[in-house]
Amino acid sequence: MMEPLILVVDDEKSIRNFLQVSIETQGYKCVDTDNGSSALMLAVSRCPDIIILDLGLPDIDGLEVIKKLRAFSQVPIIVISARGHDREKVEALDAGADDYLTKPFSVLELLARIRVILRHNSLNEAPAEAEDLIYKIKNLVIDTDKRRIWLDNEEVRLTPNEYKVLMLLAKNRGKVLTHKFITKDIWGGILAEDIQSLRVCMGNLRRKLGEDPSQPKYIITEIGVGYRLVDE
Repeated sequence: MMEPLILVVDDEKSIRNFLQVSIETQGYKCVDTDNGSSALMLAVSRCPDIIILDLGLPDIDGLEVIKKLRAFSQVPIIVISARGHDREKVEALDAGADDYLTKPFSVLELLARIRVILRHNSLNEAPAEAEDLIYKIKNLVIDTDKRRIWLDNEEVRLTPNEYKVLMLLAKNRGKVLTHKFITKDIWGGILAEDIQSLRVCMGNLRRKLGEDPSQPKYIITEIGVGYRLVDE
């Protein structure tokens, strides 16, 4: 089995060196760059398993890098940034980032989140049970084999985390999943920023499914508890 390759994009050499040592100590491979243009080229040429991305880059703003990446790749993106306001976090997650850590951050937490993503990737690559290849809920069709979603016969484009949340709900359809359960499964923790990430992710997912907040058709909010996917 090949070691996962992680691309680190940060304009501070000391941070890149520190992350490279930390990542390689875990048995992963690492490649790094200090700017957005080369990050996009490396994403194409090296096909990393995860990208760790700083937003404050010298040539292209990190948000633009995320948008450009999402035009051709669904590689998981973990943002690490000194921009700690909720607005910046929401913008990055809306653009297609999978996770967001505010500098300074614990490298142990970063490594834990990397493990969560790699675990999800491994599960997604594993053969699905024959009876669970396709989920059909009203006009929503989830094809787990092809990793594609259709609503009213129109394909719905989801980010990796939106897909993971929907799949988690689908596998447990009819059951209420708590905020803690979902954030731990998807992001590996239950910090305040994980809850914020879940809210943003769920809002975007509902919008893409054409949900009316006052009359939800697929995702039901259990106030103060969590969410469930209808089982019909």
